[in-house]
Amino acid sequence: MTAPRTLRLVLGDQLSAGLAGLRDLDPDRDLVLMAEVHDEATYVRHHKQKIALVFAAMRTFARDLEARGARVRYVRIDDSDNSGLIVGELLRALSAEVFDRVVITECGEWRLAQALEAFVATVPVPATVLEDDRFVCAHAEFRRWATDRRVLRMEDFYRVMRRRTGLLMDGQEPVGGQWNFDVENRRSPPRDLRLPPRARPAPDAVAREAIADVARLFPDHFGTLDAFAWPTSAAQAEEALKTFIDHVLPGFGDWQDAMLEGEPWMWHALISTSLNLGLLDPLETCRRAEGAWISGKAPLNAVEGFIRQILGWREFVRGVYWLKVPEYRARNALEADRALPWFYWSGETDMRCVADAVASSRTHAYAHHIQRLMVTGNLAMMLGVAPDAVDDWYMTVYADAFEWVEMPNTRGMATFADGGVVGSKPYAASGAYINRMSRYCGGCRYDVKAREGDGACPFNRLYWGFLESHRDRLSGLHRLAMPYRTLDGFGDDRRRRILEEYERTRLALGAVPVATTEAL
Repeated sequence: MTAPRTLRLVLGDQLSAGLAGLRDLDPDRDLVLMAEVHDEATYVRHHKQKIALVFAAMRTFARDLEARGARVRYVRIDDSDNSGLIVGELLRALSAEVFDRVVITECGEWRLAQALEAFVATVPVPATVLEDDRFVCAHAEFRRWATDRRVLRMEDFYRVMRRRTGLLMDGQEPVGGQWNFDVENRRSPPRDLRLPPRARPAPDAVAREAIADVARLFPDHFGTLDAFAWPTSAAQAEEALKTFIDHVLPGFGDWQDAMLEGEPWMWHALISTSLNLGLLDPLETCRRAEGAWISGKAPLNAVEGFIRQILGWREFVRGVYWLKVPEYRARNALEADRALPWFYWSGETDMRCVADAVASSRTHAYAHHIQRLMVTGNLAMMLGVAPDAVDDWYMTVYADAFEWVEMPNTRGMATFADGGVVGSKPYAASGAYINRMSRYCGGCRYDVKAREGDGACPFNRLYWGFLESHRDRLSGLHRLAMPYRTLDGFGDDRRRRILEEYERTRLALGAVPVATTEAL
């Protein structure tokens, strides 16, 4: 019986040789469709480096498929369908050749999934959507785990994943006698802290061409292209992982939360883009890190902390995203309604920590995870910035941002807009936390030890006001019992002054009600 002629769609974040939709590829009868389309590049105004990264990685992957004998229909951005949509490219391919069926590997974002679902329902040939099994936890497995749970907590999920994969396990118990070494991952940076050497890949010819295309076609998008140095092939991603495990992972446990001005990488692996594009396999990445502990090359607290980020957090937020969309996209538990201040784009602020985070985001399409959570995210939450504006900013500025991973991190962890689905409390903090985990505060115009007045650190001026203004919603959370006891001891007059200072600070920083900006 003759095998069916199959049109196989590969999206820009599906650049894995073992992708479900490519496994039974018949080079003689099948066609792989890959397309750069305007809608995917512009539904938010993605950082220039992010677009260049995706284009370069797609072009490289298409070249590698062809080298292995596959027939590839590759549509570059200049030649894309007038609709600017991936569905338009599917229909163009179907009109150019006769196919018996279409095979699609499920996409990672609800928005695009809806468009492809509509396509499957109307296309004149049979179309199949396969589950993306590159992740460790399948959708059905996560749903079973989440069923009948009053709350969803990453730590509980992480233990299930550890037992299932056997990573860092001694039978049914964790090696080292504990599941989580997070308390050993929060050391403050000393003055003589020496950073590990970092060698990042220079753009090859394919990447340079993609960079030139982006500079020409998307000149007004956020960010710069000059410092582009992301892996765009499986080989480059493998080299980045090897460099991390050999030279950086041993110090990851102690210093993973520390921040230094002008040092965006610190002990980060710099493989999040490669994981999210499909250039690295997440489970294999975890096993490689485990091997470093087994061989004595990296301590347990470092390896456990790294594995927790992938096997625990990355898999958990993906599960939450697909469990809760589409309603998750509209959550706004704290009724935040303020505009995002302009300095999130310009970096023009006297808050030294914020200015550095924005500068890193503009220059590298990347920022340290504590900069994302406890600097820009914490500030946006305490300012009361509307969740849609926060989502848009994070999706725009970071090369590793795809909605399934970005939204639970920002609408959940960073801003508590989901009301506690992802985290058990808002990650609100005063300047004292930033001072402990960095050296920003020593040279800042603002006084990190002052609580009130124009010269006080804005994080301090916002922290107590944020808690007081959301007392009805947050005071019952167990993990906030201590700060609310402190607030209760301030007395009515002081709490009233705190609220007045809170509102003055929000307005002074540009977090005005959205209705006000729309009226201007």
